[in-house]
Amino acid sequence: MNLVLQGAADPEPHLSGLAELYPGGEWRRLDATAWRLDGVSRHPALPEFCASRRLDWAYVPPQRRLSDFGLVAFDMDSTLIATETLNDLAELAGVGEEVSRLTALSMAGQVDFAASFQRRVALLAGLGESALEQVYQERVRLSPGAKTLLAELKERGIKTLLATGGFDYFAHRLQAELGLDFVACNTLEIRQGKLTGRLAGPLLDASGKAGALAQTCRKLGLSVSQSAAVGDGANDLEMLQAAGVGIAFRAREALKKHAAHALDHAGLDGVLPLLGITGS
Repeated sequence: MNLVLQGAADPEPHLSGLAELYPGGEWRRLDATAWRLDGVSRHPALPEFCASRRLDWAYVPPQRRLSDFGLVAFDMDSTLIATETLNDLAELAGVGEEVSRLTALSMAGQVDFAASFQRRVALLAGLGESALEQVYQERVRLSPGAKTLLAELKERGIKTLLATGGFDYFAHRLQAELGLDFVACNTLEIRQGKLTGRLAGPLLDASGKAGALAQTCRKLGLSVSQSAAVGDGANDLEMLQAAGVGIAFRAREALKKHAAHALDHAGLDGVLPLLGITGS
């Protein structure tokens, strides 16, 4: 296996400390915040070493190449963007505390997603449609490394899917702004300029996200093994398990323990070394 080490900052100062675990190895720099050590075995002390130094680690098969992938799917809230848009809308509706509590329980897998989501959406009833634009302009920001990752995928001809339990207004705005290829999302019902507290159409839940991934792969003539998926919450689990490689990004434990890889400190561009990019 190859060991990939990443962080929010360059991990180079910590490489010497790994000599006891991996003596004689030659580290290769992948980019400004990522290094790789080839031909290693799993070491039980590595997770604790990295956790104490705020480093991300992953054992990556040496045969994996970025060119093996034709599609990368992303969750939206707290993954592609660094906020929870439903929580942001709830703040404007005066129900922020209750919705944030339900969101946290849902993303941790402690309550049923569908029931929790419908309850949270219901609490938005009566909120003016203009709140959507306000949240987009004032709150929506890309996660660190998102632009770098998307630019690299586009350059290499790898398609992108935004598969989110979030709302159509934000998903389609991001699609237009970032050039995302496909979107699967929930649609808010709006009447007379106000949110009704209901969805206009079926709920896209965890199985819906996995289904969107599989459907997009079929559309592109790919097997699901040629896809990767990135998410942060329990409702991303089925999508990550369906993909060829599932990556938990700054995720809840309910997801991290089932994902192939986890990024807790590196930016979203940390996905690239996990998919086999060799760097310059």
